[in-house]
Amino acid sequence: MRGEVLGVERRRRWDDEVKLAIVSAVGIDGATVTQVAQRHEVTRQQIYAWRHELKRKGLWSPEAGALFLPAGMAPAMELTVVEPPARAAAPAAWVELRLAKGRVLRFESDIDDAALSRLIRAVDAA
Repeated sequence: MRGEVLGVERRRRWDDEVKLAIVSAVGIDGATVTQVAQRHEVTRQQIYAWRHELKRKGLWSPEAGALFLPAGMAPAMELTVVEPPARAAAPAAWVELRLAKGRVLRFESDIDDAALSRLIRAVDAA
C-alpha cells in the first residue's frame, strides 16, 4: 500500500504568545480542549503538548487559567464587626446532658442559654 501526498504540506509555526492564548482558551465559557482545538485547527494532543511545553518554560500554570470572583459579597463598609465575648480566665468545663431515648448532648459550660435551648430542641426533634 502506497501513500499519496494530496497537497502541499502545511507546517505552521506558533509563537509562545499564540500558544499561551490557545491553551488559556480552554475552559473559557465552558470551552473544552476539543472545541478549542477545532477552532484553531490543531489536534487535542497539540494543546496538551503546548501546555506541557509552556509549563516547562514557566509561561503557564494551571492556576493562571483559574479566575476566582467573589459571589454575593457585601462591600466592607456595609459589614458590622461583632467582637466575640471576652472569655473568662477559667477554662470552660464540659457538660453532659442525657436526654430522652438515650440521647446524650455534650457542650461547654459557658454556652449561651438561647443556643443551648435551640440545640436541645433540635436533638429532641431528630
